[in-house]
Amino acid sequence: MKFFTALSLLVSSASAFAPSLKAATTTTSLHETLNGWVPDEEQFAWGLPGSLAPVGDFDPLGFAENADLNQIKKYREAELQHGRVAMLAVIGMLVTEEPIEFHPLFEASNKDIGPAIRHLDEVRAVSPFFFEILGLVIGAIELNRALLGWKSPDETTLGQLRTEEGTMFQDLKDDYYPGDVNFDPLGLKPEDPEEFAEMHTKELQHGRLAMLGIAGIVAQELVDGQEIFVSMGVAQDSFDPSKLPVQFP
Repeated sequence: MKFFTALSLLVSSASAFAPSLKAATTTTSLHETLNGWVPDEEQFAWGLPGSLAPVGDFDPLGFAENADLNQIKKYREAELQHGRVAMLAVIGMLVTEEPIEFHPLFEASNKDIGPAIRHLDEVRAVSPFFFEILGLVIGAIELNRALLGWKSPDETTLGQLRTEEGTMFQDLKDDYYPGDVNFDPLGLKPEDPEEFAEMHTKELQHGRLAMLGIAGIVAQELVDGQEIFVSMGVAQDSFDPSKLPVQFP
């Protein structure tokens, strides 16, 4: 009798620890699959990295204030992707204009093309197939990102507004970290969670600056029609009308 009493006490004692073990396992799993980030509703933006002094938790319009976990991950996904495109755009604008003026598809020095915002017109003229290839490449990249990070919508919820039941269009996977598309050809991604959060924050800050920068460059070139460094007075316009194949009197 004493044996069964002791056994029942042992079983009941062990079962008391079951929820804690389950919670610990879940936390560990999230820590491993989400690059060390464990979502915390009590923290700003559910604890995602990206805040940097002196601005800190900057959200003047309150987008992150009432966003659920899935929504905040989509916000971060969009911010990262726009930031990456903006960084590439800034590099492209500066490299193809004075004083570097390098363009892989055509020569700019002997043509009065103008600033980089007009270069796509010349690309279409000299390499009309470029945009079709570019469209296929972008489509393949976006398809890979969708398959990697997004859930497949349920048949019963296709074309419907959000409900409490079923997977909807644009729902992100639970184990998908925003922006982590497994593209790291140079092996720069840190394995340590703290180092990853630091690098993630740096990428965000550079992307945010690039989005502001490319908007300013495009606006300036639309206003005065000059390349950005020429407009700033730190580079000269090297266009020489005498190099044109047809001379006008």
